Amino acid sequence: MDRILIKDLLVRCIVGVNEDERTEKQDVVINIALTTDLRPAGTSDRFTDAVDYRAIKKRVYAMVEESRFFLVEALAEQIAAICLEDPRVQQVQVSVEKPTALRFARSVGVEITRTRDG
Repeated sequence: MDRILIKDLLVRCIVGVNEDERTEKQDVVINIALTTDLRPAGTSDRFTDAVDYRAIKKRVYAMVEESRFFLVEALAEQIAAICLEDPRVQQVQVSVEKPTALRFARSVGVEITRTRDG
């Protein structure tokens, strides 16, 4: 299968368990890989045959910006669910990183893979 990559989407949101994380928005960096068959769009060159990754990005961005999760794991699950709403997306890989979460580390994050059939 083929993949569509959305790399380094930067969003500010409330995520975390510490008191300051519950009141101050912080940066999260999101990477998404959508597994789909790109042949229909590749051969027809028609937008209607393509996964609308711009629309997916907008839905993800809006949800994350308004979210108030305690765990990045829960945030990643919700992002994956949004991506799988498009019936052409068979699998999604999502990584969510918090660049300022750990002192002396560039970032900390999670990566999950979810499929349409569970």
